[in-house]
Amino acid sequence: MLDIEDLDVIVKEDGKKILNKLSLNIKAGEIHAIMGPNGTGKSTLSKVILGHYKYEVVGGDILFNGQSIKNLTTDERARFGIFLAMQDPITIEGLNNSEFLKTAVNEKTKEKVDLYSFIKELNELLGKLKLNQSIFHRSLNQGFSGGEKKKNEVLQLRILKPKLIILDELDSGLDVDSLKVVCENINEYLKDNTDTSVLIITHYPRILDYIKPNFVHIIKDGTIVRTGDMSLALQIEKDGYGSINNIEEAGLNA
Repeated sequence: MLDIEDLDVIVKEDGKKILNKLSLNIKAGEIHAIMGPNGTGKSTLSKVILGHYKYEVVGGDILFNGQSIKNLTTDERARFGIFLAMQDPITIEGLNNSEFLKTAVNEKTKEKVDLYSFIKELNELLGKLKLNQSIFHRSLNQGFSGGEKKKNEVLQLRILKPKLIILDELDSGLDVDSLKVVCENINEYLKDNTDTSVLIITHYPRILDYIKPNFVHIIKDGTIVRTGDMSLALQIEKDGYGSINNIEEAGLNA
């Protein structure tokens, strides 16, 4: 589904290189996790996949279902079914949350939304996400708590029904109960959409206890340096990223 080939990325403003010959292949239905310390390019990768204006791809390619998307706009990539749950969702004052969701569905499907079905689905999902109905009538993320922002991202995810879900530090700012709720909702969606793929960006393996990855990758200096299974994440949790050079010796997959 997603094939990243020898990706080189710089910051447009100063030419600083962030990603260096990074390659990653995600098949339909797979769950991948990327871990690494601060400043290694994890969140940059998620933004580059969606075409963030701040970055420029100077080498390599990004293929989605066999088609290059590196020259497409963000909205074009989103219409293909790529969804990014942001680490720090933005606030847009004056943009009604329910109108935002309805417009997003309209833009994706190019069909007029059936209001009865739309509202019924929203109400069901609010219950599952433990969100108050007042969230419909508030401006997008304005005055939302950290947990409400992340739950609202998952609400968008479930309404838009993407094919590739990117979770950029979803666990950031969430307490244990809220993390459990959002992960249960994502797992429920994946159970009903078995060909959907997930890319989890995280510092810590806590979220991986709830959303089980098929593969775990370690990123360092803008490139993936180790790939393994969940045991790789547990090794990092135990010994830290400083042990990365000893991972292979510890019997884990390289």
